[in-house]
Amino acid sequence: MAMQYPEFIWQNGRIKPWAEATTHVMSHALHYGSSVFEGIRCYDTPAGPQIFRLTDHNKRLFQSAKIYDMAMPYTVAEINSACREVIKANTLRKAYLRPLAYRGLGGFGLSADTPTDMTVATWEMGPYLGPDVLETGIDACVSSWQRFAPNTIPAGAKAGGNYLSGQLIAREARRLGFGEGIALASTGLLSEGAGENLFLVFDGVLHTTPVASAILNGITRHSVITLAQDNGIGVIERDLPREYLYLCDELFMVGTAAEITPIRSVDGKPVGSGKPGPVTGRIQELFFGLFQGKTEDKYGWLEPLDA
Repeated sequence: MAMQYPEFIWQNGRIKPWAEATTHVMSHALHYGSSVFEGIRCYDTPAGPQIFRLTDHNKRLFQSAKIYDMAMPYTVAEINSACREVIKANTLRKAYLRPLAYRGLGGFGLSADTPTDMTVATWEMGPYLGPDVLETGIDACVSSWQRFAPNTIPAGAKAGGNYLSGQLIAREARRLGFGEGIALASTGLLSEGAGENLFLVFDGVLHTTPVASAILNGITRHSVITLAQDNGIGVIERDLPREYLYLCDELFMVGTAAEITPIRSVDGKPVGSGKPGPVTGRIQELFFGLFQGKTEDKYGWLEPLDA
């Protein structure tokens, strides 16, 4: 299905028509992957449109830029405002947001001085991995591509170049007929999905890979850990071998785009009963309850569109 583009986008300080948000083909980011970005969702809640953890996401955007020594021309507050402005310009009540900072046209070469350009795009997006997957789950596979080793590329930065790894993992999975790929770290132990963090369930307890396993320390991951612990569900961060994907009672992946997506099989082997399990369902209930008014927003994660 072709992408339905919205009417407006925010670029370098102002709202403009989508088609006018252009950059030069010799921009540094196009040649060297020198961009950082975020994915953020706005939900239509009983209290009106609310952006989920907007400030936390944009703080991480600046942290990613710091890792890559990228000077940011705006403040977190200004990017927060741009996110709100572009949603309103497109008259959306629920939306996916993509703030992006990138090295633009300047000098040539890896360490060349360039300006930092910024865009914030928004559009409507349903479940990332396909319709009905939140209810039915997906079939996943372990990729032949591993995640990058420590002290090579910083997994803690949400940078455009990092996602070349995710592209290989995701495209291999699609080619083989799976809904998503799962990667191992350079150690041979579990890392994460192509663009999602993993949670395995054993005896009612969540087990998730640590940040040292070449994962992005996801904001949805942190939200799930917090909600689980607040509601009496144990959480253990630990190294996990590949075969535990086949032995766990339940398995799900999380991310801003994927939200809470159950995994019903890995490499053709059913996970548990082969259907989303009760702990996964409870985590979904708590998470989506934030946007339905059923889960208390005790941490101030929901930031109103009309702030």
